[in-house]
Amino acid sequence: MLPSAGDRRGPSGASRPGRAFRSRRALQGPGAPPGQGNRKPGAGRRGGPGAARAARTRPQKETQITNFTPAPDFAGLWKQSGGAVSVIGAGAWGTALALHAARLGHRVTLWARREEIAERINSARENPDFLPGTRLDGALRAVSDPRKAAEGAALVVWAVPSHGLREVARRILPHLSEGAAQVSASKGIEDGTFLTMSEILASETPPGRVTTVGALSGPSFAKEVAKGLPTAVTLGMRDAATARLVQALLSAPVFRIYTSEDLRGVELGGALKNVYAIAAGICDGLELGLNARAAFLTRSLAEMTRLAGVMGAQPLTLSGLSGMGDLILTATGGLSRNRQVGLRLGAGETLDQILCGRRDVAEGVKNARSVWGMAQDRKVGMPVAREVYRVLYEGKSPRQGMVDLLTRTLTDELPPEVLGRVL
Repeated sequence: MLPSAGDRRGPSGASRPGRAFRSRRALQGPGAPPGQGNRKPGAGRRGGPGAARAARTRPQKETQITNFTPAPDFAGLWKQSGGAVSVIGAGAWGTALALHAARLGHRVTLWARREEIAERINSARENPDFLPGTRLDGALRAVSDPRKAAEGAALVVWAVPSHGLREVARRILPHLSEGAAQVSASKGIEDGTFLTMSEILASETPPGRVTTVGALSGPSFAKEVAKGLPTAVTLGMRDAATARLVQALLSAPVFRIYTSEDLRGVELGGALKNVYAIAAGICDGLELGLNARAAFLTRSLAEMTRLAGVMGAQPLTLSGLSGMGDLILTATGGLSRNRQVGLRLGAGETLDQILCGRRDVAEGVKNARSVWGMAQDRKVGMPVAREVYRVLYEGKSPRQGMVDLLTRTLTDELPPEVLGRVL
């Protein structure tokens, strides 16, 4: 039998209660994060071995938004708050994450945009609009007041649609506790600014406010997380000590969290794969076969890696959970909204017909515009992303888009300049 989110087995096989699941060492403060003692001197530090080589392989300096101060004492605030977690966004993903945190014994507040949704969650112990049939833990409470959503929380997890994150952040962040950590579980690129979700949060955090911002990404359907099915994701955060603490506090046998200091790479993987999941859906909708799907997914990953490298991310990050893992799931899984959009486009429906009456959000539709805009801005060749954009926003026939992709000039799979960066 698989262990539940609130059950952890020790070496002897004896179960421990969910409250005890959290690592005691994680609560000792940022000075002693788990695993720190095994790190080699200079590893992962600026100026350490390999730093010069890394600098040569990074084509562009990463944009930094520095109007906030990294949180030095998240562990202290966590103790003071009694383990308070706020999840912003009561859609399927936000509700599933809130339920997961509540199962671990944390004190969880779920913010809903509409008051009636919050009241329904509190009274029925279910979110029938976005996660029907899932019983919600009694320790979880829903609110619609922005102040109540953030005040006193040590950890704030953002799970609102990417195109609405900035507006919601402006309502919530003035009430953010000093020293709180923020984790974006929203996946997208802001149109026009080309900012990632963590960069939006950083830019909207009140100046001087002490906080640390990260992102959670990886192959994770909300319904499966809510059911307690095994899931693995990556937490991107530049503050490695805080990342280790958040990892320990939110991990469970059925929700395994890996950490990465490549925040930009983790976020780009989660945002870009939605666009390519639409492409994979179109491929299947046109009934082009499994060979074609595999080819498009492989070339899609190449485009994702290419753009991520230009944007200052580590290309290898895109080979992990937040890149390849999330791409495989979103492009092939039956629960994927982005894949469903592509399938229906390939079958002959228009985008207006597909989106009419939908309450949920297919992030790839809006992100196709921002991703293609970013590719043009940075002069990165991304033919699959280009064709998805043209199908969605210029009325191009999906079949013609596929023909144009397949009849492009033949070239090397890995051009010499790419091989040079990898090696």
